[in-house]
Amino acid sequence: MSRASGAIAPLREFIVAFGRLLDSGPNEPRILSEGGALLRQLVAQGDWLPDAFAQPDPARYQQFLLHADSTERFSVVSFVWGPGQATPVHDHTVWGLIGMLRGAEYSQAYAVGSDGLARPQGEAVRLDAGDVEAVSPAIGDLHRVHNAHADRVSISIHVYGANIGAVQRHTYPAEGARKPFVSGYSNTLLPNLWDRSSEPRSTTTSA
Repeated sequence: MSRASGAIAPLREFIVAFGRLLDSGPNEPRILSEGGALLRQLVAQGDWLPDAFAQPDPARYQQFLLHADSTERFSVVSFVWGPGQATPVHDHTVWGLIGMLRGAEYSQAYAVGSDGLARPQGEAVRLDAGDVEAVSPAIGDLHRVHNAHADRVSISIHVYGANIGAVQRHTYPAEGARKPFVSGYSNTLLPNLWDRSSEPRSTTTSA
């Protein structure tokens, strides 16, 4: 437990920096640009995520809440993909940033036609460790994501402009109209970001 408390410092630093970015105002292009750079720094380090929030489930992908801002301006989650697991086609309704921490995933964009059906748009984008992608109703909000690997777990870190587990969103079945859903979270406990007791402390000596 003490090892995890010290190792998680990069996540704490990211959350503090992201909160300061949002303090500057609701400028979405700036949030996606500067916030994307912050997320890229976070996912460049692969060892800070506590094991409890990196566990796959054999039946479906897991969405673990890592942090929710006290006024729900943003949330940070880890998505853990078992081999070959995928989401349905879905939207977010808020801006989001996706950073690949371990493994790889494919994100296929979709658009809804005049008949109300969602169809793929262009080629799927592959995210490898360290890559970051943005979604938003303003730039493209509809996609389907799947683990690029059929034989191992992949993990991505997502940041959303709301408490994403409480937002009413939609899936888009191939056979018909969109369906509302609220994702919730896979965990009931949060990582302890604020216990600094296990971190190295500098000492000073007087002359």
